[in-house]
Amino acid sequence: MTVAIIDCGGSNLRSVSMAIKRLDMDYIVTDDVSLINSSEFVILPGVGSAQNVMQTLKSKNLIEIIKSLKQPVLGICIGMHILFEFSEEGNSQCLGIIKGKITRFNNKNLKIPQMGWNKVLFLEDELKNLDNYYYFANSFYSQIYQCTKATSNYGLPIASVVQKDNFMGCQFHPEKSANAGIKFLKYFFSKR
Repeated sequence: MTVAIIDCGGSNLRSVSMAIKRLDMDYIVTDDVSLINSSEFVILPGVGSAQNVMQTLKSKNLIEIIKSLKQPVLGICIGMHILFEFSEEGNSQCLGIIKGKITRFNNKNLKIPQMGWNKVLFLEDELKNLDNYYYFANSFYSQIYQCTKATSNYGLPIASVVQKDNFMGCQFHPEKSANAGIKFLKYFFSKR
């Protein structure tokens, strides 16, 4: 199975690549449209800002390509955020695949950014085996929407996994979440 990791300006390309390699899967880090289209899976990695990632995707003419993908697509952190219509981070128009917006944490009693391990609870009974602690690094979050598949709590309930059709997003970093993250990635790669 081939995984296209889109080079969209995020800085966690190496750690995502190493996680895929540990699963003994073929991968390529690319912004080449033909390689993205022909892959069995696509990952939108993310460490950075929604504004910068969207500008990079626009400059590489990848926005419409991503929106038209039919294979399973996983957005990680910023990669999840840009699946939504809008992010308060840089007041950014995003891909609009999922209805809703990404909001900045504004609770003065919370350490922002959220950095560290947080419990993720999946909403569907058949996914309860994925309930675990995962690694988060974020200052922005998704509210609970109809597309929410798993939640966490950081001063308020937040969506930690979302899905619409073949597009899935996770707020946490599975590539930094040890065995729980590997198990989550295996679940994603079983979606084909």
